Amino acid sequence: MEYIVGLDSLAHDARSIVTVGTFDGVHLGHRSIIAYLVERAHLRRGISVAVSFHPHPRDVVRGTPTPLLTTIEERAEALDALGLDRFIVIPFTPELAGMDAAAFVTDVLLARIGLQEIVIGYDHGFGRGREGDSALLRELGEQYGFGVDVIPAQVLEADVVSSTRIRQVLVDEGDVRQAAGMLGRPYRLTGSVIRGDGRGRLIGYPTANLAVDNPRKVVPMPGVYAVRVWRPGVATPAAGMLNIGVRPTFNGADLRIEVHLLDVEADLYGHSLRVDFVERIRDEKKFTTVDALVEQLSKDKARCMAELER
Repeated sequence: MEYIVGLDSLAHDARSIVTVGTFDGVHLGHRSIIAYLVERAHLRRGISVAVSFHPHPRDVVRGTPTPLLTTIEERAEALDALGLDRFIVIPFTPELAGMDAAAFVTDVLLARIGLQEIVIGYDHGFGRGREGDSALLRELGEQYGFGVDVIPAQVLEADVVSSTRIRQVLVDEGDVRQAAGMLGRPYRLTGSVIRGDGRGRLIGYPTANLAVDNPRKVVPMPGVYAVRVWRPGVATPAAGMLNIGVRPTFNGADLRIEVHLLDVEADLYGHSLRVDFVERIRDEKKFTTVDALVEQLSKDKARCMAELER
């Protein structure tokens, strides 16, 4: 896949079958659009092109940072795996936010990228104030000679799959299994292992303290989770038990992400880890004694192993 940031180095290609969106999460809805896009590109002997934006448009329009399911690099990796030919990331600026929808189509998609056909989701809006929609695209398509395809909503167990809904499921419910169902893969956090207090080792459950690489990434609801941990240079993941919380038994105050490997021993300090969430085990809880905490951790470990072996 060709990964291009900005339009200055972009070669115009009139064979482009294009879709436009943020694609945060590259969830099942996005995947259906990309699958159709790739198929159309093959049928029409064109190239499949996804156009996205960085930073997130809401950051610029609303002036507040948007929590992310995926970094732009993670999106590129996921789209590459789906067989996309070109991923173009356009810097989202106040000027771009103020561009009217028709001008975006003519000046960017047609003039700079090249456009044979465009594929969009059922609720796609673009241009100033999201004024552009499928009706405008069809009108412009008749005028400039490009096709328009609209993909319907993807529904999973009565939930319309969307990035907003997945964020809610993770943050408000901690339901990482449901989130995985909507994403089409486990939700992942990536970060570096930093020094902690060392209390876990003293009670028989040494943990790696994870500093998430991108502070904008969505962190699931506090609690204990069964996870799979990917380490550099190791082809298979390790089983893990992860806690998100403030460590109330030890009167902690700052939110931490701590992962304990269940089936291997390894010095992880300074390493970068990828953590895939599999199942939420329980809420974080304050225990009256350390012995009570250790007893509960033993039960948590058994349940994590059972969930990971399913």
